[in-house]
Amino acid sequence: DNKEYYKITVDDLYADLKTSEKGLTTEEVQKRIVKYGLNELPKKKKDSIFKIIFSEIADPIILLLIVSIIASVIIHEITDAIAITFIISLDIIMGTYQEIKANKTIEALENLVKERVKVLRDGKEVLIDSTDITIGDFVFLESGDRIAADIRIIESHNFMVDESILTGESIQVEKNGHTLTKDNLSIHEQTNMLFAGTSVLSGRAKGIVTGIGLNTEIGKIATSLNETKEEKSPLSIRVEKFSKQISMLIIIIAIIISIILKIKGYSLDEIILSVIALAVSAMPEGLPLAMTMALTIGSNRMAKEKVVAKKLNAVESLGSCTVIASDKTGTLTVNEQTAKKIVLPDNTTYEITGSGYNGKGEVIGKNLKYAQEIARLGFINNEATLNPDEQIGDSIDMAFLTLFQKIKTDISEYEIISKIPYESANKYSAVFYKYNNEYYCTIKGSYEKVISFCKHINLQKKFDTKNIANQNDNMAKEGYRCIALAVGKIPFKEEFKEENISNLTFMGIVGFIDPIREEAVDAIDKCINAGIKVLMITGDHPLTAYKIASDLKLVNTIESVTTGNEVDEYYAKGNEKFDAFIKNKKVFARVTPLQKLQIIESLKRQGEYVAVTGDGVNDAPALKSANIGIAMGSGTDIAKESANMIVLDDNFSSIVKGVVEGRVAYANIRKITYFLISCGLAEVLFFILSIIFNLPMPLIAIQLLWLNIVTDGIQDFALSFEQPESNILKDKPRNPKDNLFDKELFSEIAISGISIGLIVFIFWFFLIRGLNVDTFVARGYIMALMILIQNIHAFNCRSERKSSLSIPLSNNRIFLYGVLGSMILGVTVLESSFFNKYLKTSPIPLPDLICLLVISLSISIIMETYKKMKRT
Repeated sequence: DNKEYYKITVDDLYADLKTSEKGLTTEEVQKRIVKYGLNELPKKKKDSIFKIIFSEIADPIILLLIVSIIASVIIHEITDAIAITFIISLDIIMGTYQEIKANKTIEALENLVKERVKVLRDGKEVLIDSTDITIGDFVFLESGDRIAADIRIIESHNFMVDESILTGESIQVEKNGHTLTKDNLSIHEQTNMLFAGTSVLSGRAKGIVTGIGLNTEIGKIATSLNETKEEKSPLSIRVEKFSKQISMLIIIIAIIISIILKIKGYSLDEIILSVIALAVSAMPEGLPLAMTMALTIGSNRMAKEKVVAKKLNAVESLGSCTVIASDKTGTLTVNEQTAKKIVLPDNTTYEITGSGYNGKGEVIGKNLKYAQEIARLGFINNEATLNPDEQIGDSIDMAFLTLFQKIKTDISEYEIISKIPYESANKYSAVFYKYNNEYYCTIKGSYEKVISFCKHINLQKKFDTKNIANQNDNMAKEGYRCIALAVGKIPFKEEFKEENISNLTFMGIVGFIDPIREEAVDAIDKCINAGIKVLMITGDHPLTAYKIASDLKLVNTIESVTTGNEVDEYYAKGNEKFDAFIKNKKVFARVTPLQKLQIIESLKRQGEYVAVTGDGVNDAPALKSANIGIAMGSGTDIAKESANMIVLDDNFSSIVKGVVEGRVAYANIRKITYFLISCGLAEVLFFILSIIFNLPMPLIAIQLLWLNIVTDGIQDFALSFEQPESNILKDKPRNPKDNLFDKELFSEIAISGISIGLIVFIFWFFLIRGLNVDTFVARGYIMALMILIQNIHAFNCRSERKSSLSIPLSNNRIFLYGVLGSMILGVTVLESSFFNKYLKTSPIPLPDLICLLVISLSISIIMETYKKMKRT
């Protein structure tokens, strides 16, 4: 329901939910589970194996091949029909297996953590699975717990929660059980409510479950995701276009051949049989399988780089992105706040080495006693737990514990009397403690708040705050998150409150940073060189965001940075002005989830193909809206469900490695297409010219089939294993709307296909008309020539621009062994008297085979010349 439980008193809450401080009975729980269901979000229904298979069959090229099978059966070419059926079946099996494998990887990630919750059942405290929580359950929570349902707090003690996955703000929020009276409060204003998916940072609390499953705030977001339309991958769009183009081409060829044969006086039956036979021969039946293989290899390579693709087409999609809109924390930075500088009131500065929470590093500076005192105060005023097995608490608190380890000091016995936990509205935390039979208060927080409690400044005779204010401002401009500390003796009180804090001594300022990932700088540089625009979206202060973006070499001027307020301002002006504004910005600071979604939609309107990273529930709409959503491995299940890919190590450089593999997969698909279509074109041209010049039909059906096996069966598969070319990240991203069969590929196919067709035809013409060789014998020579020339042409297809001689054979040994094996097998079979009976050919003398090999090398000379002209 939509009740505002934050407004209801505890007694009314018990009455409304029919529960009590004794919890629910087992019998009542069973009734409520029947009524409300289990506490889980309905996961996206996994496609059945039949649905996956059907989606594979629905591929346009597969449908075209099925037509070819029917045509082969009609003309009684059963061998052709069986061969094509085998290829289609293998393609469907591989595609289905890869998708099932990816789904299992995702399921394993979703089940990494099984949440357990402490509740009251039948008056006793018990641990249960989070899925078994129901409305009205009495729940106990403590530091480190993940909140499993929406809960109204009954009572709490120093209770701090991280709600960043819902709000996007990485500040801890204090929660309590006080009843609120205002209407229509936002999530972060509901200080007596806890929400599913958020985490407890410190303290303890008791509460009553008010919402489970889809009735939680997370559930509402999950429901809205189902209304977001998923984007087609660029490869799907290109293959659909290509399938239409190849279908139209085959139809045109069939019409041309039919007209020629009709003019030549062939009967209708002969025309139909000839046209179907040649169309089946020209069909690139190995293309779907080779595409699947290229994407599978790309998917496996991505997995080794910690990137899991949920669907095969997502592999190529990442390689097509023109914009990557990245989170900062954990993706571009290590997500571990680190103390890097201590500044004392007299401008004495200590530099701190090392990063993260591992305790490695040291404090560098003269006379460390003041730095040691600041570290001790940060240790006392702390609610975090930091050890190799457990890291719980606020990131700044953990950074203070790390600082204490680095400074190599100890601490005398003290007794904590009371605490005032950090609250974003107060901007400080305080600890009252007893030491040597005297009472002290230490506080840490923003400079402005801490100085307001002070009457003395360490190392200063007069209370002059101007210098300290300048120190704070300068550190903020350098990208530091500044935390000031103070300490002082106080008189004993039965209950310590804020009004008891006074006469403190200001000790100094500690500057923290979330260190950038060193590899992220190089990764961003690679993206820029690759024509990919990188945007940083963060909840940080604009100056901090600018400093980090500068360190990442993402921006040069502050003009590239904007804020959520400016996003709202321009969004209200309409799409045209909003899009123009977004186009010139690279860093978005203080941005809400809704604003992030608006930014993504704007980029898409501008024609960009957008990849978005995210980890929280609040990121899910943007992940779903993006052309390709990339969830972090440490993120929420909803983020992973919404995304197309998951980066297991949360590292931006892994995304860039994924871009490389995506581009390699697409490049290899083009190489395969280049090879198969050019060889098919050569065969068609050869046949048409033979018909036009009244020469005998060059090859019979069984010869065509064997030729396709030894020239197409292994080479296209082997091209799937090609390694990245050196310029893979120097080219601009291809427009997703561009055809696979574009001008460049068309030129390559036309020149190579026509050249091979003409070379073979001229040789055929020379054999039949020039030397009057018997057709039976001549066909053997033609088969040998086509086997050699097409296999040599496969080497040309290893790169569309680079010389095949410059690509090391060791880069793809599968290709080398496959091509050599095909050539040896093809020629050996032709030389075998046993197979001659079936192929209806005769052996070829060795000197003639050498001559045929020399003729075949001409295609390499032609294509190397073409590539050189294209490069220059």
